Amino acid sequence: MRTHSGEKPFKCNQCGKAYSSSSYLNRHKRIHSGEKPYGCRDCRKTFRDSSLLRQHEEIHSKDKPYKCDQCNKTFSRRSRLNTHKILHTGEKPYACNDCGKTFSILPYLKRHKRIHTGEKSVECNLCGKALSSESYLKTHLRIHTGERPYKCGQCGKTFRMSCNLIVHKKMHAGEKPCICKDCGKSFRDHSCLKEHMRIHTGEKPFACHQCGKTFRVNYFLILHKKIHMRTKQYECKECGKAFSGVLSHRRHMKKHTREKKPFNCSECGKAFRRNASLTIHMRTHTGEKPYKCDQCGKTFNVRGNLTVHKRVHTGEKPYQCNVCGRAFSKLISLRRHHESTHAGQNS
Repeated sequence: MRTHSGEKPFKCNQCGKAYSSSSYLNRHKRIHSGEKPYGCRDCRKTFRDSSLLRQHEEIHSKDKPYKCDQCNKTFSRRSRLNTHKILHTGEKPYACNDCGKTFSILPYLKRHKRIHTGEKSVECNLCGKALSSESYLKTHLRIHTGERPYKCGQCGKTFRMSCNLIVHKKMHAGEKPCICKDCGKSFRDHSCLKEHMRIHTGEKPFACHQCGKTFRVNYFLILHKKIHMRTKQYECKECGKAFSGVLSHRRHMKKHTREKKPFNCSECGKAFRRNASLTIHMRTHTGEKPYKCDQCGKTFNVRGNLTVHKRVHTGEKPYQCNVCGRAFSKLISLRRHHESTHAGQNS
């Protein structure tokens, strides 16, 4: 009857969370104690709940008669296959009534709601970060270990999370099922479409708490925050203006230089110091792309862009993060990774 009445007389003396039955409370207490009494007979992995053990044992079961017709992944239960198929459709029927964010399956929504309640039951023993579930902790730990268990069979690119691999595969297939109703532009997934829609709505949900400036994308906010963190250590000897970054300082210094730019574009008038730079620039007007990929036929107007592109086929990732070991095919991708993932950490 307590299920219907909402009564929860059994309270956890460590975090205050209340439950309708003592069995639920006892199961919850194992989060704090770390007790995992249910062990797998095949691999000795332990779990705090019998239902989690049952789910795990399906990994060892060879009987998986239910197959996904899109990616060939197999499942032991039809219900699991139906849940998996939602990932391909992009459908997200479960909405958070606090912020409106939508999810493909109910457990994801329940896990998300802990963000609003502030409940964070597990902690990373490497950096101290608190997370709302053990599955989030497992994914988070890959930042420290550099583990990327999900690999693309076409180009060899690896990912920390399976959902990122699913989105990535759509790039090879050319699949862009999510279409903007305002301009018709298509996207690989709903998150990219949602970000794009802010161009039309003018929404800028990411605000700087120091100056109040707002941004359409969280990454832009991360970059902006560095303005407040940095000291302006690069000073112009000509006019005294100071800059926080060396590139900004170099760009400014060009205003003072008296070096001539004798090579002018006949189309737009832009001037260049070297004839080679003018030659490359002219291709923006002529559309000439002399550098061709011998594997897929894609063409480029600059040799360097072809070199970077070829890494899609070879899987080469020459730029490695010195914090977590993650590798990238482009230097700009490594820089963005540092700014979004390791900002404030010592490298």
